[in-house]
Amino acid sequence: MLKLHQEEVVSEKSMSGPNDIEPTKTSEENKLDAIIVEIGQFGPFQVFNYILLCLPIICNAFYSISYVFTAGDVPHRCNITLCDGVDSRYEEQFLNFTTPQRHGNWVQCEQYAVRNDIAGEPSCNVSSFDMAQRVPCDAGYKLRDDEKTIASEFGLFCADQWKLSMVGTVNNIGQFVGIPLGGYFADRYGRKFILVSAGILSSFAGLARSYAPEYYSFLCLEFLDMVVGSTLFPTAFLLAVELVGPKHRVLTATMISLTYGLAEALMGYMAKYLPDWRVLLRVLYTPALLHLIFICVLSESVRWLLSQSKEMDAQTILRRVAQINRKPLSEHQLNELILSNRRMVAQSSAAGGHYSFRQIFQALGCRTALCCFVWFTHTLVALGLSLHSAQLSGRKFENFSMTGLMQLPGILMATTLMNWIGRRRALSSCQFTCAVLLLAVAATDAVHPVTSSTLYFLAKMTSTGSFMILYFFTSEIFPTNCRNCMLSFCSSMGRFGSMLSPQTTLLIPYYKYGPHLLFALFCFTCSVLVLFFPETTNKVLPTTLAEARALDKISVVKHVADCSFSSPCMSGCTHV
Repeated sequence: MLKLHQEEVVSEKSMSGPNDIEPTKTSEENKLDAIIVEIGQFGPFQVFNYILLCLPIICNAFYSISYVFTAGDVPHRCNITLCDGVDSRYEEQFLNFTTPQRHGNWVQCEQYAVRNDIAGEPSCNVSSFDMAQRVPCDAGYKLRDDEKTIASEFGLFCADQWKLSMVGTVNNIGQFVGIPLGGYFADRYGRKFILVSAGILSSFAGLARSYAPEYYSFLCLEFLDMVVGSTLFPTAFLLAVELVGPKHRVLTATMISLTYGLAEALMGYMAKYLPDWRVLLRVLYTPALLHLIFICVLSESVRWLLSQSKEMDAQTILRRVAQINRKPLSEHQLNELILSNRRMVAQSSAAGGHYSFRQIFQALGCRTALCCFVWFTHTLVALGLSLHSAQLSGRKFENFSMTGLMQLPGILMATTLMNWIGRRRALSSCQFTCAVLLLAVAATDAVHPVTSSTLYFLAKMTSTGSFMILYFFTSEIFPTNCRNCMLSFCSSMGRFGSMLSPQTTLLIPYYKYGPHLLFALFCFTCSVLVLFFPETTNKVLPTTLAEARALDKISVVKHVADCSFSSPCMSGCTHV
Protein backbone atom coordinates (compact mmCIF):
# COMPACT_ATOMS: atom_id res chain seq x y z
CA MET A 1 0.00 0.00 0.00
CA LEU A 2 2.77 2.43 0.90
CA LYS A 3 4.62 1.64 -2.31
CA LEU A 4 1.51 2.45 -4.32
CA HIS A 5 1.17 5.86 -2.62
CA GLN A 6 4.80 6.65 -3.36
CA GLU A 7 4.37 5.79 -7.01
CA GLU A 8 1.34 8.05 -7.19
CA VAL A 9 3.25 10.99 -5.75
CA VAL A 10 6.16 10.44 -8.11
CA SER A 11 3.69 10.55 -10.99
CA GLU A 12 2.26 13.73 -9.53
CA LYS A 13 5.70 15.30 -9.52
CA SER A 14 6.38 14.33 -13.07
CA MET A 15 3.22 16.10 -14.19
CA SER A 16 3.86 19.36 -12.31
CA GLY A 17 4.52 22.51 -14.25
CA PRO A 18 5.55 26.12 -13.79
CA ASN A 19 2.03 27.25 -12.97
CA ASP A 20 1.68 25.12 -9.85
CA ILE A 21 0.91 26.94 -6.62
CA GLU A 22 3.93 25.45 -4.89
CA PRO A 23 6.54 22.78 -5.52
CA THR A 24 5.24 19.23 -5.26
CA LYS A 25 7.03 16.94 -2.86
CA THR A 26 8.44 13.46 -3.20
CA SER A 27 7.53 11.01 -0.46
CA GLU A 28 7.70 13.47 2.45
CA GLU A 29 3.95 14.02 2.70
CA ASN A 30 3.48 10.24 2.98
CA LYS A 31 5.48 9.89 6.18
CA LEU A 32 2.43 10.44 8.39
CA ASP A 33 0.41 7.87 6.44
CA ALA A 34 3.32 5.44 6.70
CA ILE A 35 3.41 5.91 10.47
CA ILE A 36 -0.37 5.47 10.76
CA VAL A 37 -0.17 2.25 8.73
CA GLU A 38 2.55 0.97 11.06
CA ILE A 39 0.90 1.89 14.37
CA GLY A 40 -2.58 0.80 13.31
CA GLN A 41 -4.95 2.33 10.79
CA PHE A 42 -8.03 1.38 12.80
CA GLY A 43 -7.04 -0.02 16.15
CA PRO A 44 -8.44 0.36 19.69
CA PHE A 45 -7.40 4.03 19.77
CA GLN A 46 -9.47 4.89 16.69
CA VAL A 47 -12.40 2.76 17.89
CA PHE A 48 -12.49 4.65 21.21
CA ASN A 49 -12.42 8.02 19.44
CA TYR A 50 -15.16 6.93 17.08
CA ILE A 51 -17.38 6.04 20.01
CA LEU A 52 -16.79 9.55 21.36
CA LEU A 53 -17.55 11.14 17.98
CA CYS A 54 -20.96 9.44 17.90
CA LEU A 55 -22.15 12.11 20.38
CA PRO A 56 -21.78 15.17 18.10
CA ILE A 57 -23.09 13.15 15.14
CA ILE A 58 -26.25 12.16 17.03
CA CYS A 59 -26.73 15.68 18.39
CA ASN A 60 -26.44 17.22 14.94
CA ALA A 61 -28.97 14.74 13.53
CA PHE A 62 -31.41 15.79 16.26
CA TYR A 63 -30.88 19.52 15.99
CA SER A 64 -30.87 19.98 12.23
CA ILE A 65 -34.40 18.68 11.67
CA SER A 66 -36.15 18.64 15.07
CA TYR A 67 -38.36 21.50 13.84
CA VAL A 68 -40.36 18.90 11.91
CA PHE A 69 -41.89 17.98 15.27
CA THR A 70 -41.48 21.11 17.43
CA ALA A 71 -42.94 23.37 14.72
CA GLY A 72 -45.13 20.80 13.02
CA ASP A 73 -48.67 21.55 11.95
CA VAL A 74 -51.35 19.91 14.07
CA PRO A 75 -54.42 18.78 12.09
CA HIS A 76 -57.34 20.99 13.08
CA ARG A 77 -60.79 22.18 12.08
CA CYS A 78 -63.06 25.03 13.02
CA ASN A 79 -64.75 24.92 16.40
CA ILE A 80 -68.46 25.00 15.53
CA THR A 81 -70.12 27.06 18.26
CA LEU A 82 -73.62 25.66 17.71
CA CYS A 83 -72.47 22.06 17.81
CA ASP A 84 -69.14 21.61 19.57
CA GLY A 85 -68.96 21.15 23.30
CA VAL A 86 -66.28 20.47 25.86
CA ASP A 87 -66.35 16.74 25.17
CA SER A 88 -66.73 16.84 21.38
CA ARG A 89 -64.08 15.18 19.25
CA TYR A 90 -62.33 16.05 16.02
CA GLU A 91 -64.58 13.65 14.09
CA GLU A 92 -68.32 14.28 14.60
CA GLN A 93 -71.44 13.58 12.56
CA PHE A 94 -72.42 17.26 12.37
CA LEU A 95 -69.30 18.03 10.34
CA ASN A 96 -71.13 16.76 7.26
CA PHE A 97 -73.26 19.94 7.21
CA THR A 98 -70.99 22.39 9.09
CA THR A 99 -67.54 21.89 7.56
CA PRO A 100 -66.54 21.56 3.89
CA GLN A 101 -64.18 18.88 2.61
CA ARG A 102 -61.19 18.96 0.26
CA HIS A 103 -59.58 15.79 -1.12
CA GLY A 104 -61.45 13.69 1.44
CA ASN A 105 -60.28 15.73 4.46
CA TRP A 106 -62.03 18.38 6.51
CA VAL A 107 -61.05 21.91 5.50
CA GLN A 108 -58.96 23.30 8.35
CA CYS A 109 -59.69 27.02 8.18
CA GLU A 110 -63.26 27.38 6.90
CA GLN A 111 -66.78 26.42 7.94
CA TYR A 112 -70.24 26.85 6.46
CA ALA A 113 -71.92 30.11 7.41
CA VAL A 114 -74.78 30.10 9.93
CA ARG A 115 -78.03 31.16 8.27
CA ASN A 116 -79.50 34.41 9.55
CA ASP A 117 -82.87 34.09 7.81
CA ILE A 118 -84.31 31.32 9.95
CA ALA A 119 -86.98 31.84 12.56
CA GLY A 120 -85.97 31.48 16.20
CA GLU A 121 -82.61 30.54 17.62
CA PRO A 122 -80.34 28.52 15.28
CA SER A 123 -79.44 25.02 16.45
CA CYS A 124 -77.09 22.27 15.42
CA ASN A 125 -78.96 20.92 12.41
CA VAL A 126 -78.57 21.05 8.65
CA SER A 127 -81.17 23.82 8.20
CA SER A 128 -79.10 26.24 10.33
CA PHE A 129 -76.13 26.29 7.92
CA ASP A 130 -75.78 27.70 4.43
CA MET A 131 -73.64 25.16 2.55
CA ALA A 132 -73.24 27.57 -0.36
CA GLN A 133 -71.33 30.09 1.74
CA ARG A 134 -68.01 29.56 3.53
CA VAL A 135 -66.59 31.76 6.27
CA PRO A 136 -63.30 31.67 8.23
CA CYS A 137 -63.16 30.08 11.66
CA ASP A 138 -64.26 32.59 14.30
CA ALA A 139 -64.46 30.51 17.50
CA GLY A 140 -61.13 28.72 17.71
CA TYR A 141 -60.21 25.23 16.60
CA LYS A 142 -60.61 21.58 17.45
CA LEU A 143 -57.40 19.53 17.24
CA ARG A 144 -57.28 15.97 15.95
CA ASP A 145 -54.39 14.74 18.13
CA ASP A 146 -52.97 15.42 21.57
CA GLU A 147 -49.63 16.43 20.07
CA LYS A 148 -48.33 19.73 21.47
CA THR A 149 -46.25 21.85 19.11
CA ILE A 150 -45.71 25.58 18.95
CA ALA A 151 -48.69 25.61 16.57
CA SER A 152 -51.12 24.45 19.25
CA GLU A 153 -49.45 26.34 22.10
CA PHE A 154 -48.94 29.69 20.34
CA GLY A 155 -52.10 29.45 18.19
CA LEU A 156 -50.34 29.35 14.81
CA PHE A 157 -53.22 28.27 12.59
CA CYS A 158 -54.55 29.34 9.20
CA ALA A 159 -53.43 32.95 8.58
CA ASP A 160 -50.44 32.45 10.92
CA GLN A 161 -49.49 29.05 9.56
CA TRP A 162 -46.63 30.54 7.51
CA LYS A 163 -44.81 31.04 10.80
CA LEU A 164 -44.37 27.28 11.09
CA SER A 165 -42.51 26.93 7.78
CA MET A 166 -40.51 30.01 8.76
CA VAL A 167 -38.95 27.98 11.59
CA GLY A 168 -37.44 25.58 9.05
CA THR A 169 -36.19 28.47 6.95
CA VAL A 170 -34.59 30.17 9.96
CA ASN A 171 -33.06 26.84 10.99
CA ASN A 172 -31.34 26.57 7.62
CA ILE A 173 -30.29 30.22 7.65
CA GLY A 174 -28.59 29.46 10.96
CA GLN A 175 -26.80 26.55 9.31
CA PHE A 176 -25.83 28.79 6.41
CA VAL A 177 -24.17 31.20 8.85
CA GLY A 178 -22.80 28.66 11.32
CA ILE A 179 -21.24 26.01 9.07
CA PRO A 180 -18.62 28.26 7.38
CA LEU A 181 -17.87 30.00 10.67
CA GLY A 182 -17.39 26.65 12.37
CA GLY A 183 -15.20 25.44 9.51
CA TYR A 184 -13.03 28.54 9.72
CA PHE A 185 -12.57 28.24 13.48
CA ALA A 186 -11.95 24.48 13.22
CA ASP A 187 -9.12 25.08 10.75
CA ARG A 188 -7.82 27.98 12.83
CA TYR A 189 -8.17 26.65 16.40
CA GLY A 190 -8.60 22.91 15.96
CA ARG A 191 -11.28 20.27 15.56
CA LYS A 192 -11.44 19.42 19.26
CA PHE A 193 -11.98 23.06 20.33
CA ILE A 194 -14.95 23.46 17.97
CA LEU A 195 -16.59 20.19 19.02
CA VAL A 196 -16.45 21.11 22.70
CA SER A 197 -17.56 24.74 22.34
CA ALA A 198 -20.25 24.07 19.71
CA GLY A 199 -21.67 21.12 21.65
CA ILE A 200 -21.99 23.05 24.91
CA LEU A 201 -23.36 26.25 23.35
CA SER A 202 -25.93 24.38 21.25
CA SER A 203 -27.10 22.54 24.37
CA PHE A 204 -27.66 25.84 26.17
CA ALA A 205 -29.52 27.31 23.17
CA GLY A 206 -31.77 24.25 22.81
CA LEU A 207 -32.62 24.05 26.49
CA ALA A 208 -33.36 27.78 26.55
CA ARG A 209 -35.65 27.31 23.54
CA SER A 210 -37.66 24.72 25.46
CA TYR A 211 -38.65 27.54 27.84
CA ALA A 212 -39.51 30.08 25.13
CA PRO A 213 -42.62 32.03 26.21
CA GLU A 214 -43.73 33.06 22.71
CA TYR A 215 -43.04 32.54 19.02
CA TYR A 216 -40.38 35.14 18.28
CA SER A 217 -38.13 34.18 21.19
CA PHE A 218 -38.43 30.57 19.99
CA LEU A 219 -37.43 31.68 16.49
CA CYS A 220 -34.37 33.63 17.69
CA LEU A 221 -33.14 30.70 19.77
CA GLU A 222 -33.69 28.33 16.82
CA PHE A 223 -31.36 30.53 14.77
CA LEU A 224 -28.71 30.78 17.51
CA ASP A 225 -28.85 27.04 18.10
CA MET A 226 -27.99 26.23 14.49
CA VAL A 227 -25.32 28.94 14.25
CA VAL A 228 -23.33 27.19 16.97
CA GLY A 229 -24.49 23.58 16.49
CA SER A 230 -24.50 23.14 12.72
CA THR A 231 -20.73 22.60 12.59
CA LEU A 232 -20.85 19.46 14.77
CA PHE A 233 -21.31 16.99 11.91
CA PRO A 234 -18.71 18.30 9.41
CA THR A 235 -16.12 18.78 12.15
CA ALA A 236 -16.68 15.33 13.67
CA PHE A 237 -16.69 13.79 10.19
CA LEU A 238 -13.36 15.33 9.25
CA LEU A 239 -11.75 14.48 12.56
CA ALA A 240 -12.86 10.88 12.08
CA VAL A 241 -11.42 10.76 8.55
CA GLU A 242 -8.13 12.30 9.67
CA LEU A 243 -7.69 9.78 12.51
CA VAL A 244 -7.30 6.75 10.24
CA GLY A 245 -5.13 5.59 7.38
CA PRO A 246 -6.14 5.70 3.70
CA LYS A 247 -7.29 2.08 3.70
CA HIS A 248 -10.04 2.71 6.28
CA ARG A 249 -11.49 6.06 5.20
CA VAL A 250 -14.51 4.39 3.61
CA LEU A 251 -15.17 2.43 6.80
CA THR A 252 -14.91 5.71 8.67
CA ALA A 253 -17.50 7.44 6.53
CA THR A 254 -19.79 4.42 6.76
CA MET A 255 -19.78 4.34 10.55
CA ILE A 256 -20.39 8.07 10.84
CA SER A 257 -23.24 8.04 8.34
CA LEU A 258 -24.90 4.97 9.86
CA THR A 259 -24.89 6.72 13.21
CA TYR A 260 -26.57 9.77 11.68
CA GLY A 261 -29.31 7.68 10.03
CA LEU A 262 -30.03 5.76 13.22
CA ALA A 263 -30.25 9.02 15.16
CA GLU A 264 -32.86 10.39 12.74
CA ALA A 265 -34.92 7.21 13.01
CA LEU A 266 -34.65 7.33 16.79
CA MET A 267 -35.89 10.92 16.88
CA GLY A 268 -39.06 9.92 15.03
CA TYR A 269 -39.93 7.39 17.73
CA MET A 270 -38.95 9.78 20.52
CA ALA A 271 -41.30 12.41 19.09
CA LYS A 272 -44.08 9.83 18.99
CA TYR A 273 -43.79 9.06 22.72
CA LEU A 274 -42.91 12.62 23.77
CA PRO A 275 -45.74 14.62 22.18
CA ASP A 276 -44.97 17.80 24.16
CA TRP A 277 -42.44 19.88 22.21
CA ARG A 278 -40.90 21.36 25.39
CA VAL A 279 -40.20 17.93 26.90
CA LEU A 280 -38.87 16.67 23.57
CA LEU A 281 -36.35 19.51 23.30
CA ARG A 282 -35.07 18.93 26.83
CA VAL A 283 -34.54 15.23 26.15
CA LEU A 284 -32.78 15.96 22.84
CA TYR A 285 -30.46 18.71 24.10
CA THR A 286 -29.41 17.62 27.58
CA PRO A 287 -26.96 14.90 26.35
CA ALA A 288 -24.96 17.55 24.47
CA LEU A 289 -23.54 18.71 27.81
CA LEU A 290 -21.40 15.55 27.67
CA HIS A 291 -19.18 17.36 25.15
CA LEU A 292 -17.36 18.69 28.21
CA ILE A 293 -15.62 15.33 28.65
CA PHE A 294 -13.99 15.79 25.22
CA ILE A 295 -11.58 18.24 26.86
CA CYS A 296 -9.91 15.35 28.68
CA VAL A 297 -10.44 12.27 26.50
CA LEU A 298 -10.64 13.32 22.83
CA SER A 299 -7.42 13.65 20.82
CA GLU A 300 -6.82 16.47 18.37
CA SER A 301 -6.24 15.72 14.69
CA VAL A 302 -2.57 14.92 14.08
CA ARG A 303 -2.85 16.24 10.53
CA TRP A 304 -4.16 19.57 11.81
CA LEU A 305 -1.40 19.81 14.44
CA LEU A 306 1.26 19.22 11.80
CA SER A 307 -0.29 21.82 9.49
CA GLN A 308 0.00 24.32 12.37
CA SER A 309 3.66 23.38 13.06
CA LYS A 310 2.71 21.85 16.44
CA GLU A 311 4.99 18.86 15.92
CA MET A 312 5.55 18.11 19.62
CA ASP A 313 1.82 17.75 20.27
CA ALA A 314 1.52 15.55 17.18
CA GLN A 315 4.38 13.36 18.41
CA THR A 316 2.72 12.92 21.79
CA ILE A 317 -0.54 11.76 20.20
CA LEU A 318 1.24 9.36 17.82
CA ARG A 319 3.11 7.80 20.74
CA ARG A 320 -0.21 7.42 22.54
CA VAL A 321 -1.80 5.77 19.49
CA ALA A 322 1.08 3.31 19.22
CA GLN A 323 0.84 2.50 22.92
CA ILE A 324 -2.93 1.92 22.91
CA ASN A 325 -2.82 -0.05 19.65
CA ARG A 326 0.19 -2.01 20.98
CA LYS A 327 2.30 -1.28 17.95
CA PRO A 328 6.00 -0.28 17.78
CA LEU A 329 6.94 3.28 16.84
CA SER A 330 10.56 4.35 16.48
CA GLU A 331 11.77 7.80 17.43
CA HIS A 332 13.64 7.89 14.13
CA GLN A 333 10.33 7.87 12.24
CA LEU A 334 8.96 10.67 14.42
CA ASN A 335 12.06 12.79 13.86
CA GLU A 336 11.83 12.26 10.12
CA LEU A 337 8.17 13.27 10.25
CA ILE A 338 9.02 16.52 12.03
CA LEU A 339 11.82 17.40 9.60
CA SER A 340 9.70 16.66 6.53
CA ASN A 341 6.74 18.57 7.96
CA ARG A 342 8.92 21.62 8.62
CA ARG A 343 10.15 21.53 5.02
CA MET A 344 6.58 21.29 3.71
CA VAL A 345 5.33 24.15 5.92
CA ALA A 346 8.31 26.31 4.94
CA GLN A 347 7.67 25.73 1.23
CA SER A 348 3.90 26.13 1.53
CA SER A 349 2.28 29.36 0.34
CA ALA A 350 -0.17 29.22 3.27
CA ALA A 351 0.77 32.16 5.46
CA GLY A 352 0.93 31.12 9.11
CA GLY A 353 -0.27 27.67 8.11
CA HIS A 354 -3.48 28.99 6.50
CA TYR A 355 -4.48 29.68 2.90
CA SER A 356 -6.44 32.79 2.04
CA PHE A 357 -9.73 32.41 0.19
CA ARG A 358 -8.13 34.14 -2.78
CA GLN A 359 -5.41 31.48 -2.98
CA ILE A 360 -7.95 28.68 -2.68
CA PHE A 361 -10.29 30.01 -5.36
CA GLN A 362 -7.46 30.85 -7.75
CA ALA A 363 -6.20 27.27 -7.50
CA LEU A 364 -9.49 25.36 -7.14
CA GLY A 365 -12.19 27.81 -8.24
CA CYS A 366 -13.95 25.55 -10.76
CA ARG A 367 -13.83 22.59 -8.40
CA THR A 368 -15.29 24.69 -5.59
CA ALA A 369 -18.13 26.06 -7.77
CA LEU A 370 -19.03 22.56 -8.95
CA CYS A 371 -18.89 21.28 -5.39
CA CYS A 372 -21.29 24.02 -4.24
CA PHE A 373 -23.85 23.10 -6.92
CA VAL A 374 -23.64 19.42 -6.04
CA TRP A 375 -24.18 20.26 -2.37
CA PHE A 376 -27.16 22.46 -3.30
CA THR A 377 -28.75 19.54 -5.16
CA HIS A 378 -28.15 17.07 -2.34
CA THR A 379 -29.59 19.26 0.41
CA LEU A 380 -32.60 20.21 -1.75
CA VAL A 381 -33.46 16.58 -2.51
CA ALA A 382 -32.49 14.95 0.80
CA LEU A 383 -34.42 17.39 2.99
CA GLY A 384 -37.28 17.53 0.51
CA LEU A 385 -37.75 13.76 0.64
CA SER A 386 -37.75 13.84 4.45
CA LEU A 387 -40.28 16.68 4.62
CA HIS A 388 -42.60 15.23 1.98
CA SER A 389 -42.68 11.87 3.78
CA ALA A 390 -45.41 13.39 5.96
CA GLN A 391 -47.65 13.40 2.85
CA LEU A 392 -47.46 9.62 2.56
CA SER A 393 -50.14 7.36 3.97
CA GLY A 394 -49.70 6.52 7.66
CA ARG A 395 -48.58 8.56 10.68
CA LYS A 396 -45.82 11.09 10.19
CA PHE A 397 -43.75 9.64 13.06
CA GLU A 398 -43.45 6.21 11.46
CA ASN A 399 -42.88 7.71 8.00
CA PHE A 400 -40.13 9.96 9.31
CA SER A 401 -38.46 7.08 11.14
CA MET A 402 -38.68 4.98 7.99
CA THR A 403 -36.84 7.64 5.99
CA GLY A 404 -34.14 7.50 8.67
CA LEU A 405 -33.93 3.71 8.60
CA MET A 406 -33.77 3.66 4.79
CA GLN A 407 -30.55 5.62 5.09
CA LEU A 408 -28.81 2.54 6.49
CA PRO A 409 -29.00 0.33 3.37
CA GLY A 410 -28.29 3.45 1.32
CA ILE A 411 -25.06 4.03 3.22
CA LEU A 412 -23.97 0.40 2.88
CA MET A 413 -24.78 0.51 -0.82
CA ALA A 414 -22.70 3.67 -1.21
CA THR A 415 -19.77 2.09 0.62
CA THR A 416 -19.83 -0.89 -1.73
CA LEU A 417 -20.05 1.32 -4.80
CA MET A 418 -17.17 3.55 -3.67
CA ASN A 419 -14.89 0.54 -3.34
CA TRP A 420 -16.16 -1.06 -6.52
CA ILE A 421 -16.37 1.73 -9.11
CA GLY A 422 -14.72 4.70 -7.38
CA ARG A 423 -16.01 7.96 -5.92
CA ARG A 424 -17.10 9.78 -9.09
CA ARG A 425 -19.02 6.95 -10.69
CA ALA A 426 -20.65 5.97 -7.41
CA LEU A 427 -21.85 9.54 -6.84
CA SER A 428 -23.14 9.84 -10.39
CA SER A 429 -24.90 6.46 -10.27
CA CYS A 430 -26.72 7.27 -7.01
CA GLN A 431 -27.98 10.60 -8.34
CA PHE A 432 -29.15 9.08 -11.61
CA THR A 433 -30.94 6.24 -9.82
CA CYS A 434 -32.64 8.68 -7.43
CA ALA A 435 -33.95 10.69 -10.39
CA VAL A 436 -35.36 7.59 -12.08
CA LEU A 437 -37.07 6.46 -8.87
CA LEU A 438 -38.66 9.87 -8.32
CA LEU A 439 -40.11 9.80 -11.83
CA ALA A 440 -41.41 6.29 -11.15
CA VAL A 441 -43.07 7.54 -7.95
CA ALA A 442 -45.00 10.16 -9.91
CA ALA A 443 -45.96 7.61 -12.57
CA THR A 444 -47.28 4.91 -10.21
CA ASP A 445 -48.81 6.82 -7.29
CA ALA A 446 -52.34 7.13 -8.67
CA VAL A 447 -52.68 3.46 -9.66
CA HIS A 448 -50.35 1.64 -7.25
CA PRO A 449 -49.92 3.75 -4.08
CA VAL A 450 -48.11 1.00 -2.14
CA THR A 451 -45.59 0.55 -4.94
CA SER A 452 -45.20 4.31 -5.13
CA SER A 453 -44.44 4.56 -1.40
CA THR A 454 -41.87 1.78 -1.72
CA LEU A 455 -40.18 3.58 -4.61
CA TYR A 456 -40.23 6.80 -2.56
CA PHE A 457 -38.31 5.18 0.29
CA LEU A 458 -35.88 3.67 -2.21
CA ALA A 459 -35.29 7.16 -3.60
CA LYS A 460 -34.54 8.33 -0.06
CA MET A 461 -32.14 5.42 0.31
CA THR A 462 -30.15 6.30 -2.80
CA SER A 463 -30.21 10.00 -1.92
CA THR A 464 -28.68 9.24 1.48
CA GLY A 465 -26.03 7.01 -0.05
CA SER A 466 -25.16 9.78 -2.47
CA PHE A 467 -24.92 12.28 0.39
CA MET A 468 -22.51 10.02 2.26
CA ILE A 469 -20.29 9.74 -0.80
CA LEU A 470 -20.39 13.52 -1.23
CA TYR A 471 -19.27 14.19 2.34
CA PHE A 472 -16.47 11.72 1.92
CA PHE A 473 -15.52 13.01 -1.54
CA THR A 474 -15.44 16.65 -0.43
CA SER A 475 -13.11 15.81 2.44
CA GLU A 476 -10.63 14.31 -0.06
CA ILE A 477 -10.45 16.94 -2.81
CA PHE A 478 -9.25 19.85 -0.62
CA PRO A 479 -5.92 20.17 1.24
CA THR A 480 -5.51 19.80 5.01
CA ASN A 481 -4.99 23.50 5.78
CA CYS A 482 -8.40 24.39 4.40
CA ARG A 483 -10.21 21.02 4.35
CA ASN A 484 -12.66 21.78 7.14
CA CYS A 485 -13.12 25.33 5.90
CA MET A 486 -13.93 24.26 2.33
CA LEU A 487 -16.16 21.37 3.41
CA SER A 488 -18.05 23.84 5.57
CA PHE A 489 -18.17 26.42 2.77
CA CYS A 490 -19.60 23.96 0.22
CA SER A 491 -22.02 22.62 2.81
CA SER A 492 -23.07 26.19 3.64
CA MET A 493 -23.74 26.98 -0.02
CA GLY A 494 -25.81 23.82 -0.11
CA ARG A 495 -28.05 25.29 2.59
CA PHE A 496 -29.70 27.36 -0.14
CA GLY A 497 -31.14 24.04 -1.28
CA SER A 498 -32.48 23.23 2.17
CA MET A 499 -33.94 26.76 2.42
CA LEU A 500 -35.73 26.21 -0.88
CA SER A 501 -36.85 22.67 -0.07
CA PRO A 502 -39.76 23.55 2.30
CA GLN A 503 -41.12 25.91 -0.35
CA THR A 504 -41.45 23.14 -2.95
CA THR A 505 -44.86 22.35 -1.45
CA LEU A 506 -46.09 25.48 -3.25
CA LEU A 507 -45.84 23.50 -6.50
CA ILE A 508 -48.41 20.92 -5.36
CA PRO A 509 -51.56 23.04 -6.11
CA TYR A 510 -50.34 23.39 -9.71
CA TYR A 511 -49.21 19.79 -10.12
CA LYS A 512 -49.25 17.18 -7.38
CA TYR A 513 -45.91 15.73 -8.41
CA GLY A 514 -44.21 19.03 -9.12
CA PRO A 515 -41.68 18.58 -6.28
CA HIS A 516 -40.79 15.10 -7.54
CA LEU A 517 -40.11 16.37 -11.04
CA LEU A 518 -38.01 19.26 -9.72
CA PHE A 519 -35.92 16.91 -7.58
CA ALA A 520 -35.48 14.52 -10.51
CA LEU A 521 -34.29 17.35 -12.79
CA PHE A 522 -31.60 18.44 -10.35
CA CYS A 523 -30.52 14.81 -9.76
CA PHE A 524 -30.11 14.18 -13.50
CA THR A 525 -28.03 17.35 -13.91
CA CYS A 526 -25.89 16.51 -10.90
CA SER A 527 -25.26 12.95 -12.11
CA VAL A 528 -23.56 14.36 -15.21
CA LEU A 529 -21.59 17.19 -13.60
CA VAL A 530 -19.98 15.11 -10.84
CA LEU A 531 -18.05 13.23 -13.51
CA PHE A 532 -15.86 16.34 -13.85
CA PHE A 533 -14.47 15.85 -10.31
CA PRO A 534 -11.05 14.20 -9.92
CA GLU A 535 -11.00 10.61 -8.75
CA THR A 536 -9.65 10.22 -5.19
CA THR A 537 -9.92 6.49 -4.56
CA ASN A 538 -6.72 5.16 -2.93
CA LYS A 539 -5.13 8.61 -3.01
CA VAL A 540 -3.24 10.17 -0.10
CA LEU A 541 -5.13 13.11 1.40
CA PRO A 542 -3.67 16.29 -0.15
CA THR A 543 -1.73 18.55 2.20
CA THR A 544 -1.16 21.57 -0.05
CA LEU A 545 -3.00 23.32 -2.88
CA ALA A 546 -0.52 21.95 -5.41
CA GLU A 547 -1.28 18.39 -4.30
CA ALA A 548 -5.01 19.06 -4.46
CA ARG A 549 -4.68 20.44 -7.99
CA ALA A 550 -2.50 17.52 -8.99
CA LEU A 551 -5.31 15.07 -8.23
CA ASP A 552 -6.61 15.74 -11.75
CA LYS A 553 -3.19 15.03 -13.22
CA ILE A 554 -2.73 11.89 -11.13
CA SER A 555 -6.04 10.56 -12.44
CA VAL A 556 -4.91 11.10 -16.03
CA VAL A 557 -1.47 9.57 -15.47
CA LYS A 558 -2.92 6.62 -13.58
CA HIS A 559 -5.48 5.93 -16.27
CA VAL A 560 -2.82 5.97 -18.99
CA ALA A 561 -0.55 3.73 -16.93
CA ASP A 562 -3.32 1.21 -16.27
CA CYS A 563 -4.37 1.08 -19.90
CA SER A 564 -0.88 0.84 -21.39
CA PHE A 565 0.36 -2.72 -21.90
CA SER A 566 3.89 -1.39 -22.32
CA SER A 567 3.93 0.50 -19.02
CA PRO A 568 7.07 -0.35 -17.00
CA CYS A 569 5.01 -0.27 -13.75
CA MET A 570 2.25 -2.43 -15.16
CA SER A 571 2.68 -5.08 -12.51
CA GLY A 572 2.56 -2.62 -9.64
CA CYS A 573 -0.33 -0.36 -10.72
CA THR A 574 -3.90 -0.79 -9.58
CA HIS A 575 -7.13 0.73 -10.85
CA VAL A 576 -8.57 3.66 -8.93
